[in-house]
Amino acid sequence: MARRFSAPYLSEPVSSLANLARNLAVFAVVAVVVSILIVRFGFLEMKPALATFFGALGCAVLSILVGFAAFAAIWQNGTRGMARILLAFLIDAVVLAYPAYLAVQYRRLPAIHDITTDPIDPPRFEALAPLRNGDGTNTAVYAGLYSAEQQQKAYPDIEPVQLEIPVERAYAITLQLVNRRKWLVIDERAPQPPRRIGRIEAVARTPIMGFREDVSIRIAPDGDDSRVDIRSSSRYFESDLGSNAARVTKLIDDLNTAADSDSLKPAKKAPPPKLPVAKGPATKTVKK
Repeated sequence: MARRFSAPYLSEPVSSLANLARNLAVFAVVAVVVSILIVRFGFLEMKPALATFFGALGCAVLSILVGFAAFAAIWQNGTRGMARILLAFLIDAVVLAYPAYLAVQYRRLPAIHDITTDPIDPPRFEALAPLRNGDGTNTAVYAGLYSAEQQQKAYPDIEPVQLEIPVERAYAITLQLVNRRKWLVIDERAPQPPRRIGRIEAVARTPIMGFREDVSIRIAPDGDDSRVDIRSSSRYFESDLGSNAARVTKLIDDLNTAADSDSLKPAKKAPPPKLPVAKGPATKTVKK
């Protein structure tokens, strides 16, 4: 007959505070996912989505506080629940890690949302302008001199892109890079005589929340070469936390790389013309 061993530890009650800390952490994850879906698929307006997101962060912070209280209670009365507290802390860390990084970026970077390679004559938003006239959206007009000065201090490497290829080829490469990034192209106009200026307007998304950021690209001839100017602007918020500058910088690097590899391609040589075969006088065989 098997002997049963008692387990006094398992008979101890589980701390209600530990349960509460875990439940708050799980609720925070669910609320974050819901807020992301609201923004990405446009189920509701921006304000309810942000309210849901910040509410989720509040729940995560509250879960941490309750978890510390549960730890103190367990230390005093010997109840169970340490595993649930540790699980809550792990979930809270995952939820709060990215917002904490954004908070650091907010303190470190200037509060601007409009980045361009040409602050004197930035590419305009024409097809995208009606999408930036809603409640709470930033205007389609360039942010101005203050934004240009702050951009120069924070991102001095953002300059016009000079490519040693014809403007038609520069436009084709730029459009290919835009499509590769899966930006939503709203308008595209290839270079046409007499001015031969190409334009591309597209909508990009931020990685996590999927906030819309508008991009306008101008491709103009520069003698036999070409010049590309880029503008990327957040549709919402006064500070973009560096997202537009990162987008413009990466596109500049990819344009230079693609143009260099394109210019190094050897020109296709036409096959040499076939020379006519000279026919000499026919020789006759003489039978002896």
